Amino acid sequence: MRRHAVGWSVACLSAIACAGPASDSATRDTMSVRGTKIGVAPPAGVNDGEWSMPARDYASSRFSNLSQITPANAKNLHVSWTFSTGVLRGHEGQPLVVGKTMYVITPYPNVAYALDLTQPGFPLKWKYRPENAQAAVGIACCDVVNRGAAFADGKIVYNLLDGHTVAVDAATGTELWRTAMGDINKGETITMAPIVVKNKVIVGSSGGEMGVRGWIAALDLATGKQVWKAYNIGPDADIKAGPRFKPFYEQDRIANSGTASWPGNSWTVGGATVWGWVSYDPALNLIYHGTSNPGPWNGSQRPGDNKWSAAIIARDADTGDMIWAFQPTPHDIWDYDAVNENILVDLPIDGATRKALVHFDRNGFAYTMDRATGQVLLAQPFVPMNWASGIDLKTGRPSVNVDKATAQGKNVKDICPSLEGGKNQQPAAFSPKTGLFYVPTNNLCMDFEGREVTYIAGTPYIGGNAPEKGGPGGYKGEFIAWDAVHGKKIWGIKEPFPVWSGALATAGNVVFYGTLDGWFKAVDATNGAVLYQFKVGSGVVGAPMTYTGPDGKQYVAVYAGIGGDMGLLIAGDVAANLPFDVRERGTTLPDLPRYTSWGGMLFVFSL
Repeated sequence: MRRHAVGWSVACLSAIACAGPASDSATRDTMSVRGTKIGVAPPAGVNDGEWSMPARDYASSRFSNLSQITPANAKNLHVSWTFSTGVLRGHEGQPLVVGKTMYVITPYPNVAYALDLTQPGFPLKWKYRPENAQAAVGIACCDVVNRGAAFADGKIVYNLLDGHTVAVDAATGTELWRTAMGDINKGETITMAPIVVKNKVIVGSSGGEMGVRGWIAALDLATGKQVWKAYNIGPDADIKAGPRFKPFYEQDRIANSGTASWPGNSWTVGGATVWGWVSYDPALNLIYHGTSNPGPWNGSQRPGDNKWSAAIIARDADTGDMIWAFQPTPHDIWDYDAVNENILVDLPIDGATRKALVHFDRNGFAYTMDRATGQVLLAQPFVPMNWASGIDLKTGRPSVNVDKATAQGKNVKDICPSLEGGKNQQPAAFSPKTGLFYVPTNNLCMDFEGREVTYIAGTPYIGGNAPEKGGPGGYKGEFIAWDAVHGKKIWGIKEPFPVWSGALATAGNVVFYGTLDGWFKAVDATNGAVLYQFKVGSGVVGAPMTYTGPDGKQYVAVYAGIGGDMGLLIAGDVAANLPFDVRERGTTLPDLPRYTSWGGMLFVFSL
């Protein structure tokens, strides 16, 4: 079998794996991936100074052509202004800037603000506080986060925790439509950021820990009416796997794969939600999304591959038809999911330019794939890991280390990465200037014991106990630069805590990210040198963005507000007493409360 061997182990892990900031040779390595480019252009009418959709463009690159901030002057950055959201809990996602207005979305109760960037003090143009059922707070797993809004056709569109999608007039804040999509009585909530594709608002469900059945849907931008809806598990008709569905790997080409790979009717409560990010390729007319863990976590209750949970799925944007699907982790028994972003780039691989999709999976492998077919071109570990020894490129399947396979009544020790994954919700960025991906990562391991669990609608359906611990090397997170052409790390910045913020890459060759202990950093995109850092008031779990102000200056904005799964559930006295916590409280990051506490603040930086 053709196999890419894994150089990681729980001890120390190859020269590249343990390297610090790049040497001259690492800098030269970046030259071999230059000439790569973002595979999908921004929507028509979007200019470089704006940020009108969650990841800046359809490719999910989180790259901006703004270049005023450079390695030479980044030391002169300072806080230009701040804004309090009035809400605590986890501030994931990012603001939007369209024209001369900034739009901010808070965690529950999901208040939207429009800030006037032309006036001193940046006063509110409007504030929209939607109806949002309080019951959703007790239902939502892993905090009451919201990953942001999208702008299109004069509307700000975003999701509410209680399962509604709303559109408001971008000029006035007037609610234009409100559509019920999820049912909180079943445990369905919505935390993901929508994108707008061809006047369709693409949304997906959360609640994989509640025994829901995950779906993705398209709403008409003008009216909010549902255009199509597809489940991710179930019969072919429900998941929209028709004649056009052609998985690349032969073992996946079976009728009703979304039921045949599950015992009995367990698929009806099998998870596979879409709480992560969505990308779009206009040339192929395909949207790309991941799906969450299967339910319950206890894999002994659901033998089989459990398709299409923990999967990457390509769908026709007009109809929702499934075109291809791929499972990075078949029969996920570690809660690895596959909801992380899919970055669309064109890469030089084996002497030819490939329309690629790059995905940093929670299972610890970085996948470089063909986005037209779903073929895995390259898969290498990007964090310390030991649950699998490699990926067989003939089948796309991992070679699982049997001593790390979890089961009911079996307490498996020291599985790496932990259920938080090598990377979680925190989105990576790609720079066509360097050809590198900038990836916030976690270095955690876990013990895992599967437990029998009974499904009760609207309650946790987990079936596992999984205390976590720091991974090898004495650090718990690292911000890395990754070469997806050759499958290797170029440089890395080790952090004492998991890096839970998103990344931002800019044409000035400066990359930005934040830390759980509250540092916001600007680093040199080529070698990882830290150029500037500032201690904000709370841990950073949001994603930085950049824009041009009315004064012509480049600004960089980020939320400070610790929360999400990492910040809420396991950070000692920062945690809330929620029933979803399968870890021993305060043991994973016992020192974090010394450095940060809850907050809700927007910080804006400039030269």
